[in-house]
Amino acid sequence: MFKTRIILFVASAIIIWLIFLLPKVVVDNDSALTDNPQDSAKKDAPAMHSQAPKEVMASIRNLRVQLREGAAKEKNAIFADSLAKLYQIAGKFDSAAWFAEEASTFLNTTESWIQAGDLYYQAYSFAVDKGKQNVLAEKTRELYGKALEANPKNLDIKTKMAMTYVTSASPMAGITMLREVLAEDPKNELALYNMGMLSFQSGQYDKAVERLEALVKINPKHTQAQMLLGIAWINLGDKAKAKAQLEKVKQMDDDPAVQATVDSYLKDLK
Repeated sequence: MFKTRIILFVASAIIIWLIFLLPKVVVDNDSALTDNPQDSAKKDAPAMHSQAPKEVMASIRNLRVQLREGAAKEKNAIFADSLAKLYQIAGKFDSAAWFAEEASTFLNTTESWIQAGDLYYQAYSFAVDKGKQNVLAEKTRELYGKALEANPKNLDIKTKMAMTYVTSASPMAGITMLREVLAEDPKNELALYNMGMLSFQSGQYDKAVERLEALVKINPKHTQAQMLLGIAWINLGDKAKAKAQLEKVKQMDDDPAVQATVDSYLKDLK
């Protein structure tokens, strides 16, 4: 029972970490990865984004027509950027990423590469098909790579890029990148959490505790880290520390789902 609940918690923690507070919708628009904006506009069916608000879809349809008929590159970049934002609201991150990348080809700025990379990263985090996940991870690295060439000190971007390696192309390359981030900034919260989570997933609970304790000292309000730390103590067999840690989480977050999860662990610790 512990094992099942731990797996469910870690899976949830990964999703929360990857997409923060964005709409939790699974990516399913494959055409956005291969079509150009003109062709894609012709294929836009009303049912394709049925979960999106009607006013958002109306704006998307209007902008796609303008993009298809537009000639000036500057205007098309503006249309593409606007479409990226609307598709993000609609929860279609692969479409959002595609249009953000289109805008970045004209804007050619670090900010535009990061925006497109972030959207590909979000799409990648939701992809359930392994082949599609790999394509999205590669696109993420391509855009983030441009941003890192311009600013190698952007450690959060490097951390996200590392995670695409960990879960797709080359796990050890990703781990090495995360270690490089922590060597440069031992207090980098994103890298500490990822290293703690990866240690937990691989059953190295003592290392997970080390990383997570370092993180919660820096940011005591990091609920996911506090929760994962409590579960790590359970796996290490220290019920007293696990109970104290989980009680702390109960005081931190009154979300019903968090409260129910903590209560279930505390019940088993009695």
